[in-house]
Amino acid sequence: MRAIGLIGYGSIGRTVHGLMREAGLGGAVAGVLVRPGRARALLDEGVPAVESLDALLARGPALVAETAGQGAVGAYGAAVLEGGADLLVVSIGALADPALHGLLAEAAGRAGRQVLLTPGAVGGIDAIAAMRVSGLERVTYRSRKPPGAWKGTPAERAVDLDGLSAPAVFYRGSAREAALSYPRNANVAATVALAGLGFEATQVELVADPLAPGNVHEIEAEGASGRISVRLEGRPAPDNPKTSMLTALAVVRSLTNRDAAIAI
Repeated sequence: MRAIGLIGYGSIGRTVHGLMREAGLGGAVAGVLVRPGRARALLDEGVPAVESLDALLARGPALVAETAGQGAVGAYGAAVLEGGADLLVVSIGALADPALHGLLAEAAGRAGRQVLLTPGAVGGIDAIAAMRVSGLERVTYRSRKPPGAWKGTPAERAVDLDGLSAPAVFYRGSAREAALSYPRNANVAATVALAGLGFEATQVELVADPLAPGNVHEIEAEGASGRISVRLEGRPAPDNPKTSMLTALAVVRSLTNRDAAIAI
């Protein structure tokens, strides 16, 4: 497997690295970019940690996966591409910023590299993208999570998260506004938008639901080729209720597919 790099060693990055090790592919992880002061302890644990992007790129990764949040996409994305590596974006909501979207597209074009987007915590993205080819008319995405998953977000000003006894819709609007206002919760909204009708035409509902069995994602799409309805009940990551476990699994799949003889 060609060398890869990771940006971030939080919930997603740590899980991705652990799963790669379990699959016998840990040696493919050339480096992990972490915050200053963290590398020494992680090196003692066998994690190939570095504290600068230059140090990471010097290890020659063919692809660098961002697993550190929307801010990391803006801080490092263009430099990764210009440094000769493809960029796998997990925090897809960052691309709701038109300026950053354009910057990455231009950097990828100049360098002859690609920006790859992982489907993350949701399914059906391939079907939506295919439907767009023949004419996509309507796409709605609904995110239903337990109230605790929405703490630390603008939802706290819209509803009493601690006092809810029934589901409460606290946001209805475009995928762009959802992705930018809820950067740690609504990356899927951006993924659905980029696969289908775009940020403005994709409608989003965000729901705090005390009865939710986990992080529930619902997508409805309709076009000339037919209709689809997708519902996925994802278990939250053990150390981060805002993120689904499936997100890290999707990253591993994207990484291993790069060098698979037969990929799906």
